[in-house]
Amino acid sequence: MPVLLLVVLALVGCGGSRTPERTLTVFNAGSLARPMRAVLDTFARREGVAVAQEIAGSLESARKLTELGKIPDVIALADADVFPQYLVPTHVASYTLFARNRMVVAYTERSRYAQEMQTSTWSDILTRPDVEVGRSDPELDPNGYRTLMVWQLVERSRGVPGLAARLEARAVARNVRPKEADLVGLLEAGELDYIWSYESMAKAIGFRYVLLGDSVDLSVPELADVYRAASVSVRGAVSGSRVTFTGAPIVYAFAVPREAPQPALAQRFADFLVSTEGKAILRREGLEVMDLPEVVTGTQRSGMLAAAPRAGLRSSGSR
Repeated sequence: MPVLLLVVLALVGCGGSRTPERTLTVFNAGSLARPMRAVLDTFARREGVAVAQEIAGSLESARKLTELGKIPDVIALADADVFPQYLVPTHVASYTLFARNRMVVAYTERSRYAQEMQTSTWSDILTRPDVEVGRSDPELDPNGYRTLMVWQLVERSRGVPGLAARLEARAVARNVRPKEADLVGLLEAGELDYIWSYESMAKAIGFRYVLLGDSVDLSVPELADVYRAASVSVRGAVSGSRVTFTGAPIVYAFAVPREAPQPALAQRFADFLVSTEGKAILRREGLEVMDLPEVVTGTQRSGMLAAAPRAGLRSSGSR
């Protein structure tokens, strides 16, 4: 499926004297498409510049730099650990942690067994033979390998050997897409009953969703040691290499690459993204933004850094 390319144009305001710079290019994860677009719209109008938003799974976005030599001005990913695994130090010197999320199962009122869906029943429903379940590709998208981690964690927490394998068997290959955002239309059309998604996307689109439980949904910093029991190996930064992602609380991050075409403009956008106004826009789009973004320098893993308590976490249930 081709990468979705969105271009937003803004003209210099009447009477403005600023000379327009070249287009600001942003690569971002699929789950950031709507929030990032909203911030880019405001930034473009304010700065009088053109911006281009290129959307793909976070691993696919990172490999554009490592394998294709395509360098954006800003790259924003759904897993902060992609930066030390793929991009630091060659392409990125530092990255900023700025948002959190949680894994959920999204569905609609038309989904099979929708009325039965709750935290205590979701794994049973998703393994029924007449249920169609969609997930994203773990080789391209953090949501994909986080789905596998959730399966490992629920099998471990419930003490049910083989549960992860049964969940995988029902999320068949024909229902796998490059990124979780690609599953949205299939769920809306009724071709899928359930999709593995993030809470922010389910909320923004208006889907129903089930909360899986704090011990498995990769949402709670204080449970980092629990999540670490899960791990998934995927293709690395270059062809033939492999890297292993270990379960950790979900943290989003962005960076300005070392060779960004428009470094000054990129830094202005980065500053706006974590400003009071920028964070307010992201929150309106359903993203759980960190009050105090954190800059990580070098190859230290974000999973060990993102342990600050978060407000407003809900307990298990359906939404």
